[in-house]
Amino acid sequence: MLGVLALASATAAIIFLASVFGYGVFAQSGGGATGDQAKNVIFVMGDGLGPAHRDAIQLSKVGPYDRLTMDRLPYQGMSSTNAEDPETFVTDSAAGATSLATGVKTYNGSINVDNGGDKLTSIMKQAKAQGKAIGVVTTSQVTDASPASFGGASVTDRDQQSEIARQLIEDVKVDVILGGGEDYWYPEGNEGAYPDNPPKDPEEESQSDRGNLVRRAKDLGYTYVSDPADLGGAGGRKILGLFANQEMFEQNPEGEGDIYAPKPSLPTMTNKAINVVSRDPDGFFLFVEEEAIDEMAHNNNARLMLKSGRAMDKTVSEARFYADGNGQTLLITTGDHETGGLTVEATDDPEFPDESGGGQGDPNANLSVEDGPFGVANSDYRMILDWTTTGHTGADVPLTASGPGGRDLVGNYENTHVYDAMADALGIPTAQRSKPAN
Repeated sequence: MLGVLALASATAAIIFLASVFGYGVFAQSGGGATGDQAKNVIFVMGDGLGPAHRDAIQLSKVGPYDRLTMDRLPYQGMSSTNAEDPETFVTDSAAGATSLATGVKTYNGSINVDNGGDKLTSIMKQAKAQGKAIGVVTTSQVTDASPASFGGASVTDRDQQSEIARQLIEDVKVDVILGGGEDYWYPEGNEGAYPDNPPKDPEEESQSDRGNLVRRAKDLGYTYVSDPADLGGAGGRKILGLFANQEMFEQNPEGEGDIYAPKPSLPTMTNKAINVVSRDPDGFFLFVEEEAIDEMAHNNNARLMLKSGRAMDKTVSEARFYADGNGQTLLITTGDHETGGLTVEATDDPEFPDESGGGQGDPNANLSVEDGPFGVANSDYRMILDWTTTGHTGADVPLTASGPGGRDLVGNYENTHVYDAMADALGIPTAQRSKPAN
């Protein structure tokens, strides 16, 4: 009897430790470690958001002794970001988002196409097949790599943005599409709401090679919105909102026309999207992206990286308010990769000069790869943000989650496991996963 009790106690202890410290062992299997079922998923991505970015945003917003909303989510893990590319293991956003959205590694530039040329089915397309509403929200072009991957498009080259747009509305039938990138929806010479060749960027102009896709969207039943002031009142269950020629910001080096002031803001677009997709009685899957973190990091622009990061955290707050009240929503926040090789330093003391040698001739680099000093919130401290590259790195990225299925995301894993955890939470049968698209 004592032996049975001891075995039972040991088993209970193992289960308890696994639940508290994570499913690091189970996380590699993708086999439904918790059995938690989610009706909805909200996935909030900071493009290029690495560990130091989250630390810097925290210091900027709440200081050294508090935590961002995204870092207060109860389940925490670390995700590898490596691509399966013949040239490099360092991923781009297309391969990174494809791995997250389909559970399959692929080459850089690919949107839901594997290394053998087969099309892959994204998690959102599978959610749509379950009867759920789906939506994508971004401060980038709605046809950019990450929203395209999650949204279910399949192309061999991420630059095929008009074809991506066509697939989103015709093939996948994404219910809510909000962001920038109007240029890919209108043919050359046919301006939309945002004029061609604007002074801020004379190269921006309409360039759809798939015809007038805004007109096509309207024919398919989408309510189209181009004025930010009209988004709140936009009715219907299918909404297309395009609010800029390209990205909803200007990603230039500091002092050279850099702007981060999306209209409507990412939290506003996210709230609208949740309001629309949550009407579906079968549930929903919503993908939300703050693109400016990545673009500003590419330009070593710490000031606007921090500003866009704070906007992302506010967006997570809005998503968590819904998720906590709903109780059936898996909320995930992470990055697809790290950009900039960022380090947070405590001081600009001349005893510790910048050792990285400047931009090394990179035309996209800022004049100095050290930015700051910046104030640290709720303190007298200051911080320096030190960049080591204007490109992507191979660093793992933090992931935090809440809600049903969140425990499966504790541990250290490949980014493909994130797909498995979401599929488990949504009850997608194993036999239907990572299959070629129709």
